[in-house]
Amino acid sequence: MPVGLLVTCMNDALFPDTGRAVVTLLRRLGVEVDFPVAQTCCGQPMVNTGYLDEAVPLLRRHLEAFAGYEAVVVPSGSCAGSVRHQHRMVAERSGDPGLVRAVEQAPPVYELSEYLVDVLGVVDVGAYFPHRVTYHPTCHSLRMLGVGDRPTRLLEAVRGLRLVELPAAAECCGFGGTFAVKNSETSIAMGADKARHVRESGAEVLVAGDNSCLTHIVGLLSRQRSGVRVMHLAEVLASTEPVIEEPPREADRGSAGSTALATGGAR
Repeated sequence: MPVGLLVTCMNDALFPDTGRAVVTLLRRLGVEVDFPVAQTCCGQPMVNTGYLDEAVPLLRRHLEAFAGYEAVVVPSGSCAGSVRHQHRMVAERSGDPGLVRAVEQAPPVYELSEYLVDVLGVVDVGAYFPHRVTYHPTCHSLRMLGVGDRPTRLLEAVRGLRLVELPAAAECCGFGGTFAVKNSETSIAMGADKARHVRESGAEVLVAGDNSCLTHIVGLLSRQRSGVRVMHLAEVLASTEPVIEEPPREADRGSAGSTALATGGAR
């Protein structure tokens, strides 16, 4: 039975390479992956802003789209946290016992690193990424899901990758969805601190499990002309060593030419 990929709104609209990387990675590990095209937003923006009633139609759509899958994999700590911890709250508020039962019977939802480490039982996923990397543990993955050291264990097993410590790693980057709009000055100040810590780490690449946080941080890093790239964890784990084909040897060339002449292939 395949697993369903909840790609998230932000990845679907702005970072399609992240979704492709998840599919590449899971298929490499022998997992059958399906992308239900009926999926839409999980409802997190509405819930986080206090519009729980408006999230009900999205909850129903999510349950319908992912019904029947063995599990749901999400390349986002915030969206995985929303489905796991907020959907029941939305269903109970709706007053519909059938919706509550549907949430209880829905397939389990895993953030990507959780699925790899806890369900598949792998840490070395066969990746190759020869760069100096630091990791930002996003708030929802760290506090709501408790993914702990799963992402860093996965990164440490990547061939060629050097993982360097991020100062004050557990501090929020300041994005927080609509918080960044409603409290922009505070958000920018928090993001500036995070960007400074990234530069202090000496990393070439900043990695995280949420592209929303990376978008916020990279905006500040780019304005500071830091030269630091950002990448989603899935993209690093999907990377492999390039295959360099050797040029044909002279003996092979001669053999190929002889075969072509013998068969009338050369004109």
